[in-house]
Amino acid sequence: MAKLPETEHPVKAFGWAARDQSAHFSPFNFSRRATGERDVQVKVLYCGVCHSDLHMAKNEWGLTQFPVVPGHEITGIVTEVGSKVEKVKVGDKVGIGCMVGSCRECDQCANDLENYCSKFILTYSARYNDGTVTYGGYSDKIVADEHFVIRWPESLPLDAGAPLLCAGITTYSPLKYYGLDKPGLNIGVVGLGGLGHVAVKFAKAFGSNVTVISTSINKKKEAIERLGADSFLVSRDQEAMEAAVGTLDGIIDTVSVAHPLLPLVNLLKPHSHLIMVGAAEKPLEVPMLPLIFGRKSISGSGIGGLKETQEMVDFAAKHNIFADVEIISMDYINTAMKRLEKSDVKYRFVIDVANSLKAD
Repeated sequence: MAKLPETEHPVKAFGWAARDQSAHFSPFNFSRRATGERDVQVKVLYCGVCHSDLHMAKNEWGLTQFPVVPGHEITGIVTEVGSKVEKVKVGDKVGIGCMVGSCRECDQCANDLENYCSKFILTYSARYNDGTVTYGGYSDKIVADEHFVIRWPESLPLDAGAPLLCAGITTYSPLKYYGLDKPGLNIGVVGLGGLGHVAVKFAKAFGSNVTVISTSINKKKEAIERLGADSFLVSRDQEAMEAAVGTLDGIIDTVSVAHPLLPLVNLLKPHSHLIMVGAAEKPLEVPMLPLIFGRKSISGSGIGGLKETQEMVDFAAKHNIFADVEIISMDYINTAMKRLEKSDVKYRFVIDVANSLKAD
C-alpha cells in the first residue's frame, strides 16, 4: 500500500498544491526525504512562477502527477548538508532550477548536458530515484543532490534573480549554443513575457542589436526604453514585417501559445535559426519551402546543464541581469495564475515564500 505524501519521508514539509486540473491551489502537507550523504537541504526563500507551472497545474502536457507542488525557480539558504557534500555549506545562498536528477552516466551527462539525459528528473511532478514524486518550490523546504544545486553569487538578488533558474538559462543557453552571443549580430526575440524580457537582457549584454517581435504595439515603449531593445516589430503589421525580411541572424521564440511561424522564418537571413523555447500546447505548422530555399532551421532548446546554469548565473551577476518581478504572497497564487494566463504581469511573479507561507 502506497504511503501518503505526508508520511512517505521523515521530514515534514508544507506547501501549496493543485489537486486536479482545475489548477486551484490550496495548502498541502507532505514530506521530504532525510538529507543523504550528498544531499543539501534548503530553506526556500523565494520561488518564481513559470508559465510551465500553469501548464502543469492544468495538465496541458499530460505529464502531471497530482497533487502537484510546482516551482522550479527556487532560491534559499542551506540548512543542512550531507557528510560528503563539498559544493556548499550551511548558511550558503543557493538556487535549484528545473531538474533534481539525471543518470550521471550517459554521454549527455558526461558532457554537462544533464538536461538532455533520457532519465533526467524534473524538480516537481516526476518520479525520483526512490520512486516517490518530486515536489517543487511552492513549499517551505527542499532536499536535492548537491550536483543539482547552484551556488548563488553574493551580488545577485535572491528574489529577482530566482527566475534566471528557468527563464534565464532557457534563453542564455540557445544564444550560446547557436553562436548568437557575438557582438554586432541582429537578434530577434519573439514575445516580451517572462522569458522574452530576460532574453533581451542577455542578448544586449552579449553586444547584439535586439529586435523585439510582439503582437502588441503597447509593449514598444517598455521594450526600447526600459529593456534596451534596439527596435520593435508588430507581427500583425504586414508592411513592417515585409520590410524586415532577411535581416535577423537568429530568433529566440519565447511564445507558449500557438502562433504562425512563417512570418518569423521570413525574417531570418539564410543559414539562420528560429529557436523555439516556448512550449505551446498545440502543434505548430512548419513552413517547408522557406527552410529549404534559405537553408534555415527551426530548432528547440530546453534549459541547460548544471555547469552552464552556474555560468549563466555568474554572468548575470557580473552584468547586473535579473528579472523584472512582482513579489507576491503564497496565498495570492490562484489570482496570479489567472493573471498569468492573461499575460497580466511584468514580467515574472515571484513568491515570497519565507515571509508568506504559513502552515495550518
